[in-house]
Amino acid sequence: MNALFLTFLAPLLGFLILACARGRISENVAALIGVGSMAISAASAAYVGYDFLQHTPEGGAYTQVLWSWIAVDGLDATFALRLDGLSLTMMGVITGVGFLIHVFASWYMRGDDGYERFFSYMNLFVASMLFLVLGDNFLFLYMGWEGVGLASYLLIGFYYKDPANGLAARKAFIVTRVGDTLMAIGLMIIFRELGTLNIQEVMRLAPQYIGDGDTWITWATLLLLGGAVGKSAQLPLQTWLADAMAGPTPVSALIHAATMVTAGVYLIARCNELFLLAPDVLLLVGIIGAVTLVLAGFAALVQTDIKRILAYSTMSQIGYMFLALGVGAWSAAIFHLMIHAFFKALLFLSAGAVIIATHHEQNIFKMGGLRHKIPFVYVCFLVGGAALAALPLVTSGFYSKDEILFEVWAGGHNMLLNAGLLGAFLTSIYTFRLIFVAFHGDEVGHAEPIKGVSYWLPLAVLLVLSTAVGALVVQPLGDVLPAMPSALMAVDIAEAGRHHLEWVSGSIAVFGILLAAVLYHGDRRWVKAISESAIGRFLTPLWFSAWGFDWLYDRVFVRPFMTLVRWLKNDPVDAGMNVVPWLSQASNRVLSRTENGQIRWYAASFALGALAILSVMLLV
Repeated sequence: MNALFLTFLAPLLGFLILACARGRISENVAALIGVGSMAISAASAAYVGYDFLQHTPEGGAYTQVLWSWIAVDGLDATFALRLDGLSLTMMGVITGVGFLIHVFASWYMRGDDGYERFFSYMNLFVASMLFLVLGDNFLFLYMGWEGVGLASYLLIGFYYKDPANGLAARKAFIVTRVGDTLMAIGLMIIFRELGTLNIQEVMRLAPQYIGDGDTWITWATLLLLGGAVGKSAQLPLQTWLADAMAGPTPVSALIHAATMVTAGVYLIARCNELFLLAPDVLLLVGIIGAVTLVLAGFAALVQTDIKRILAYSTMSQIGYMFLALGVGAWSAAIFHLMIHAFFKALLFLSAGAVIIATHHEQNIFKMGGLRHKIPFVYVCFLVGGAALAALPLVTSGFYSKDEILFEVWAGGHNMLLNAGLLGAFLTSIYTFRLIFVAFHGDEVGHAEPIKGVSYWLPLAVLLVLSTAVGALVVQPLGDVLPAMPSALMAVDIAEAGRHHLEWVSGSIAVFGILLAAVLYHGDRRWVKAISESAIGRFLTPLWFSAWGFDWLYDRVFVRPFMTLVRWLKNDPVDAGMNVVPWLSQASNRVLSRTENGQIRWYAASFALGALAILSVMLLV
């Protein structure tokens, strides 16, 4: 376990080497450094994880103190790594899936300008995420939190010569900064109330010094939730995620599967003791997740860009994780986080292969018949799409999503359960809409077969993990997270409820796939009729614009801000301050004219001055 620091040190060194060697090394050397550093990180994580599970330390956690970071009066923050069941699970997902994405990227990015720059940013992204999940105090966690935001900005705007990409990167950076600011204020409240930022100390002290529903714990958890919804693209800070597709496809895979959007889920799970002390805020977490997963599902139904469809599906799946957290199904949320990383990485990397094969085409309606040209990618999409749609028994997504729905039912949250079932139905439709349109029917455009070990090997590994095999991966969360709602139920009632929900959710998934086949396989005349109807003409643009949140925020926040900027273009405060030098200059010009060298003018000036003084004296 002493090798724990290597998990983040290797990608951090990879970032530094590639950043300093930019333009001086070949693509092969850049790939060797970028992918090799991730290989070292993944191997170190595997070794440390195996050692941890074989020799679990007393207390179920191992802490590696590297050095003292900040030591001032009242604040002692060490640069230390903490390994327990939760951080081990997250570390495995980040390094394992991250390594596969790096391997795929070494093939995908060949020939692009800035090849080594790309891998330097990717390594920084992974190192920052590992800081986030391994930090033993909130200050260290927050440093990783901000590092992830910086790396996402650099990667989303990687093709910076296109102004639209720069705009998307700035949008992601600014929107997530809103959440980050809220989170920072929440951490300040926690430090003021408890006098420490050590995560375990906070979790231990909070129940002792703060009662249920205490005002300060409510505000602190609300602000932490604000940070979580920003990073995880949940309502109301979800607008950045779809535009983040401007980055290269491996970046989208890394953001959506292994790193950034899962940070908010991890934060809430890690702070479970705080949220349990604020039950109303915890329920709000579930409501936000339920609303987001439904809104994102409807938005995905009408998208035409293959990556944006997957982006809205990520938003929806993170909504399921928030839903689980909100009802106290902590382990179910992390289980779905891991399974989602498998099939979402598979889908995004497969989408990258489709984009390469179709000469960088992303509109699914300009594709068609691709199953004949790239059959392996077709199989990957089928398996990944089936896992996303939670096809019963054969896919890993079924087991993780069903676990969430079961725990929601066990907690007695019927409205949230209905939202989860509706989201599952929408997921089946939009997922197989993509597959039927892009891979079936007549061939549209021109597609080229693709080859390469670094292309198919990551897809093959993720394909296996997206099947029921992935659900066999056991997460060591028993001693880290609280018990879930079903633990309070009688065994026979729980089993009966679980089997009933499995039938319901499985039937919904199958029915959604069949409906997608009816609507989108073939000439699609039913879809055309619906879209041309009055309700279709109203809903299609509304859902295509993701319910108009960008339009709303533009008018509520952006335009008033820009108007204020125009008003303050010539700063009135500066203008007011400029009155003093203007009066001095004007007085100087007037008085300078009195210095004309004429004796009679001077004599008259003396007389007028004396007269003015005498007049004042007489009047006073």
